[in-house]
Amino acid sequence: MNKIYKKPKYLAIFTLPTLIAYIIAFVVPFIMGLYLSFCKFKTIASAQFVGFSNYMTVFTDTRGFIRAFIFTVKIAVVGVVTTNIIAFIFALLLTRGLKGTNFYRTIFFMPNLIGGIILGYIWQLLLNGILIRLVGVDLTFKASYGYWGIIILYNWQKIGYLMIIYIAGIQNVPGDLIEAAKIDGATYMQTLKSIILPMVMSSITICTFLSLTDCFKMFDQNLALTAGAPRNQTTMLALDIFETYYNRVGFAGVGQAKAVIFTIIVFLIAMIQLRITSRKENN
Repeated sequence: MNKIYKKPKYLAIFTLPTLIAYIIAFVVPFIMGLYLSFCKFKTIASAQFVGFSNYMTVFTDTRGFIRAFIFTVKIAVVGVVTTNIIAFIFALLLTRGLKGTNFYRTIFFMPNLIGGIILGYIWQLLLNGILIRLVGVDLTFKASYGYWGIIILYNWQKIGYLMIIYIAGIQNVPGDLIEAAKIDGATYMQTLKSIILPMVMSSITICTFLSLTDCFKMFDQNLALTAGAPRNQTTMLALDIFETYYNRVGFAGVGQAKAVIFTIIVFLIAMIQLRITSRKENN
């Protein structure tokens, strides 16, 4: 085994297939998409370079991108906070030796295994049934109904997944530190604040990153639950890009420009979040 590791030439042999797949599936499409965002086209073969006009249209088109961005930010702010707080509380409860802990972990994690489009239609039926019974209207009647419907769906789907990550982080906290805090007379809240939270900052960084990027990339749930109704007021960024690209004649280039901007936005927000939480983790 040692002889194998001493020969760097084997590294290329094992990494080449993955590298080729990555280039074909990601790098090449990204470069082509970046070029097409500066073109007007129906097919790639008919692409005509038009400069920055697609990007100008994105920021002057009142039908969508800015409004979708604002709505997505609103979803992300509430979605990230609620999913992480509730997931962390559940993780604390399920690491205290309660009966049936493994069963509860499994049950809470299962919604994450269901596809977003299926969840969207299931929750659409449930929420529409409740709203029709209570106020006589469905989710598409008001944007606020659709907003809270997406928040509820997202929490139900993601809390269990984040909870598993928090459980792993809490279980890695040295038990002797907890015992020492108890001996010194620290309350549970003091132990939580001074020992547990600092020790699980790596888990908080991961969960915040996952929930933040998931909120911005949300598509299936948005499409199935509200499809942007009423009047595109509940359209998120990914759905707006889809609608622009496929459902507006002559706007494929604009849709591609939106996709490029969307990629940059998600990347920048994710990097800023990682930088902020990583600093706290290091401290």
